Amino acid sequence: MNLYLLAFGLLVTAALAATAVVFARRRSAAWAAAGITAPNRRRTQLGTGFTIGGLAVLAIAVAGPTASVPVPRASGTVILAMDVSASMGADDIAPTRLAAAQQAARSFIQAQPGSVDIGVVAFERGALTTARPDADHSAALAAIDRLKVTGGTSLGSAIIASLSAITGEKVAIGRDGTAPDIGYWPSATIVMFSDGQDLGGNLDSAVAVAQQAGVRVHTVGIGTTAGTAVKVDGYRLRSALDEDALKSIAQATRGTYYPGSDTGRLDGIASTIDLRLTVSDEPLPLAGAFIAVALALLTVGSALTVFRTGRVV
Repeated sequence: MNLYLLAFGLLVTAALAATAVVFARRRSAAWAAAGITAPNRRRTQLGTGFTIGGLAVLAIAVAGPTASVPVPRASGTVILAMDVSASMGADDIAPTRLAAAQQAARSFIQAQPGSVDIGVVAFERGALTTARPDADHSAALAAIDRLKVTGGTSLGSAIIASLSAITGEKVAIGRDGTAPDIGYWPSATIVMFSDGQDLGGNLDSAVAVAQQAGVRVHTVGIGTTAGTAVKVDGYRLRSALDEDALKSIAQATRGTYYPGSDTGRLDGIASTIDLRLTVSDEPLPLAGAFIAVALALLTVGSALTVFRTGRVV
């Protein structure tokens, strides 16, 4: 609510009320001085009261009053795990694997309904949440646009960082490789864009955590199985898509593997999410209701005044 507009409107209404009282008293005094018995002005005063009350309510309406109302909605969470390792700079998919992954991710985000919160995790040997899950998908799109190639690849780190983004708490594999219990999160999904080359450890443990938590991991293979040479730290190395690794992750978590050439099917991922029912407070505009009340008061006030005096005020 705009408090400045409310204060201004109420001040104007108060001024009109004071003016009406002053004029009524002057009129009564003039009649008394002339020796005329003043008529019963109760109905006229009542009409003026309704009119001023209507103006006061209208002032409140102009200020834009709102009420906080709990609204239930079905929602889910999707984390896009984006591989930014050096091998994603390969050009066996034009212009590069990373650019192709970014384009596929943008298309996926734009196809999702507002009931799905989307976050972004960029990973190489380590992983970093670059956009927390949010119903405002513009933040995820901006995070995708900022991605650049760097480092090696750790698929296990990607899954763990994605689970941390989902739960809002740090998830870590035990030193002995044991998988922590993070609860059950069937309303969350991880979509991993990668060429599947894994230079990290703890992949099996990370997959086990996602599996126990009910989090599906869909994988998208970026690159070709024939591969190409890519420059890493001044050396040219052969890099090819490892479909087997990505298919294994998807199969273990009840997800789906999508070849990079078939990313159009990604739009169907939202239907695999077990949406949860959440309740959030949303503002409900009340201006319309206040305007209706104000019009009713103004109409009654004008009718009473006209009926008694033949004047509106």
